[in-house]
Amino acid sequence: MIDKLHYISQGKETSSQLDAIKNALDAGCGWIQLRIKNQPESVILKSALEAAKLCEKYKARLIINDHPHIALESGAYGVHLGLNDMGIAKAREIIGKEMIIGGTANTFEHIRQRVNEGADYIGLGPYRFTTTKQNLSPVIGLEGYKLIMQQMFDSNIKIPVIAIGGITLPDISLIMQAKVYGVAISGALTNNPDKKKTIEAIYRLVGNTGSEVIKN
Repeated sequence: MIDKLHYISQGKETSSQLDAIKNALDAGCGWIQLRIKNQPESVILKSALEAAKLCEKYKARLIINDHPHIALESGAYGVHLGLNDMGIAKAREIIGKEMIIGGTANTFEHIRQRVNEGADYIGLGPYRFTTTKQNLSPVIGLEGYKLIMQQMFDSNIKIPVIAIGGITLPDISLIMQAKVYGVAISGALTNNPDKKKTIEAIYRLVGNTGSEVIKN
């Protein structure tokens, strides 16, 4: 089961990452992606193990960005791979058949690629410019989501698509109308003083209005 709301962790220090994750869990978020860049694997593993403990306590699901070995060692629910990360087939050899794999996409052709590679869900973005991610792919925008989702429908491609990249609370209802499955947020939650109210509002907005293009 893929949640319709993904929280992408952020923070310059390990402690701030874990604090952000705990805050998201306290607010009611059930799907956490640990995303730590430009750090040694030993540091990321330590954070992953701590994040896994937190998610287990809150009965939430943990996804590890970029590192299949760390996802496996930490007992995470799955791994998310960017277009320039390890290939999905190789990652599957590492983590086995039970864990899920998400794959980043920026175009319809990327979605075709990810489906052929065996991804379980797609992180499609960015919706708009965001400072959270370095080497940002071209911005898709609302019309871009509508076009790509229509292309998927026309091609009978059925996989959950999570919109990601600079998404704020006022964007979500419009994005969901584009027939995506769900949304991923980061700064919109991290920097919000009333996190619980924000999470509740987002879950209401994504509700049961997700895409019809869900993986069989």
